[in-house]
Amino acid sequence: MTRKKLCEYYWAPFKSDCEELLGRFQQTESVRFEEFSAIWREMDFASVFFGTHSDHEKRSFTQLTFTIAYRYILPPYSFQIRVGGLYMIYGLYNTQLIWPKEKIRIALKDWYDVRKLITDAKSCQHLDVVYVFKRLLSSKAFCFTAMPKKLTFEASERIQLNVNEEFRDHKHRVAELASAEMLEEIANVHGHYERLKKSSVPPSSGVTLLNLTHLVQECAFDYQQWQDKIAAEKDKNSKETTQKSESSSRADTLAAIKFKSYGHVSKGTKSRRHRQVEMVTSGSGTDQALFSQKKRPPSLRTRTWQNFGKPSEPEQTQEWLLSVMEEDKTALFYLKI
Repeated sequence: MTRKKLCEYYWAPFKSDCEELLGRFQQTESVRFEEFSAIWREMDFASVFFGTHSDHEKRSFTQLTFTIAYRYILPPYSFQIRVGGLYMIYGLYNTQLIWPKEKIRIALKDWYDVRKLITDAKSCQHLDVVYVFKRLLSSKAFCFTAMPKKLTFEASERIQLNVNEEFRDHKHRVAELASAEMLEEIANVHGHYERLKKSSVPPSSGVTLLNLTHLVQECAFDYQQWQDKIAAEKDKNSKETTQKSESSSRADTLAAIKFKSYGHVSKGTKSRRHRQVEMVTSGSGTDQALFSQKKRPPSLRTRTWQNFGKPSEPEQTQEWLLSVMEEDKTALFYLKI
């Protein structure tokens, strides 16, 4: 079975199993790993790897499971579903049947969201979430890539993972909770509670009564301001990233223009670096670097003349003969006497 057919065959059933697992975990209203592991064992979720036979199908199916489960740890899912997705990836990584183990692809654009999830879990003292993430890091389970999935031929025809609306994180849930009807109902209940409390407690006791409706409104307003602040920071970061990309593209364009405008001298080999380089401009306007012919070194006579000067006229030398005439020998004899 090819990878494309395997993806089309197993995508929908495994996605349904993942959503059933996360749906049961959502009903617990907890983010504890103990609750998730109990549901994992109850569903025998590790048996999803038993349906493939060949090593090629096992590896392709394992990659498919990580591709589907990876999306549940990213927005727009709620915090509990994202934690459940992290637990699910941790279980799938440790129960896969291939060796060496297949790694979890994480795109660089999603790394900020993953780190934000762990930071929020650490600030809320959900240490089991942090522990599972640290175990994955220490096991080198992540493969940091540029894209979340491999870019291959006809990749756009693959099935896309739709977001389950039940798992989506509703940002305006607090504002919806503090609606006018809900606040009116809270005011009525709280007013009845205050009347009962006044009738049971003597006035001299000094008990102060709180305005619960006003406190709920303040909490909802503070939460909305916090959400707006986070959205503004994200917009600011995205604008800064866009400006940096525009400035870098502008700099690249200017560098390309300068590179085309000015001629550059190609670097020769080591044996030719002592030669002189000439810039020859052709009639078409393009500059070409041409190496001139190698010049012969000056001769010994030329170098001697350069160092000691050229003689004005050649010196007169006397020739000596090895043999002399008889009269010359007689004259030489009288000279010795």
